[in-house]
Amino acid sequence: MKPREQQLPNSPVNRLLAALPKADYKRIMTRMERVSLEIKQLGYDVDKPIKFVYFPLTAVFSLVTVMEDGDGVEVATIGNEGMIGLPLFLGVDRTSAKAFTQVPGDSLRMTATAFKQEITKQGPLTQMLQLYTQALMVQISQGIACNGIHSIRQRCARWLLATHDRVAAETFPLSQEFLALMLGVRRAGVNEVATVLKQAGLIQYSRGVIRILNRKELEDTSCECYHVIKREFDRLLGSPQKQ
Repeated sequence: MKPREQQLPNSPVNRLLAALPKADYKRIMTRMERVSLEIKQLGYDVDKPIKFVYFPLTAVFSLVTVMEDGDGVEVATIGNEGMIGLPLFLGVDRTSAKAFTQVPGDSLRMTATAFKQEITKQGPLTQMLQLYTQALMVQISQGIACNGIHSIRQRCARWLLATHDRVAAETFPLSQEFLALMLGVRRAGVNEVATVLKQAGLIQYSRGVIRILNRKELEDTSCECYHVIKREFDRLLGSPQKQ
């Protein structure tokens, strides 16, 4: 992981931070460093102290619950609409899950010590994180319902749309391993649904790289869960187009 220069005016933004009053934003940014994250880079690990919180810019994280046999199940994905390290905000320094990058990219990060100092102020950052906690709960609960009711094809379209929103690019890396983790299926199931979406002209998928070809049709293919989750984040954090 390589530290980078502070965020420039035209750089990608984190929606939580962008929603803060300017004075709070400028002060908090002095406690941040910008880092470039590689794929599978840990934000925090199972039952280990959380040392940093991350506010993604173009990186996308997976929150994964790990079973005793080492298998993992993804419960949420987090990009520039959120932050990594919510257990610290809720008053604990470790958790039974882990967070790591599924799409490499840039993020802002702050030490756990600095973050705790910020939230004790009970200021705008604390208020935004309370709203974000509610939005994330909706994402997780809607995702549970989606996984139990909707087809792999619908769920795959939902995840691709969400990732597309976060990286703000038509092309992004997403391996079969991560797609299988996201969808809770074996890789054979990933191959099958990716082939269906490719043949329908919605995506290109080759060597772990996805290109969105037809966003509108992908939205039509997805279940309603994509829009339910997006509406909740936009309602609580503000529409990204208005920031």
